Amino acid sequence: MIGLVMAGGKGTRMNLDNEKLLLKYKKSIILHVTDSLKNSNCFSKILALTSSNSPKTKQLLQENNIEIFNTNGIGYVEDLSLVLQSTNDSVLVTSGDLPLLDKEIIKKIVKHYDPEKIWTSILVTNKFLTKLGLESDYSLQYDDQRCHYTGISLINSNKINSSKNLNENYIIIDDKRIAFNLNTKQDYELLGTT
Repeated sequence: MIGLVMAGGKGTRMNLDNEKLLLKYKKSIILHVTDSLKNSNCFSKILALTSSNSPKTKQLLQENNIEIFNTNGIGYVEDLSLVLQSTNDSVLVTSGDLPLLDKEIIKKIVKHYDPEKIWTSILVTNKFLTKLGLESDYSLQYDDQRCHYTGISLINSNKINSSKNLNENYIIIDDKRIAFNLNTKQDYELLGTT
């Protein structure tokens, strides 16, 4: 299985002078994510998707011996599609802005991988997110409740013909280690209280 880290976005919602993934929470947020993947020992390779939107993040990743895959930085879906077309392996994809991610939650998620399913997105419930004081713009109805994407998916790239009409499966894991995406300055301030 390959671990993919999405690290090429603009981070526009944060409205920062610097790149979002370089924000510190003990160490740079992007390094929390890559270290969690490395320390889980679940992956044959870890690959960070970067773009011209994130040159300093790319430099930091290279300094920490993380393999880079350059994308056009057009958008999350486009960047991810590009790398999935060039691989024929099982993939765990995660956003690079999950500062509480650790090896234990990664191992727990990887155990849910089912090669018969093309795409499985990991969700948290709205009730859980609200309890943490967080909000998300990416919600859906699943299992009779409002849920939110965590930015983590398990993918069998062998079975993908196109990104259209993918049969997406869902797993709910209410855990703050994957619920805590840094999308706003308020999220970052809230992180300091965890």
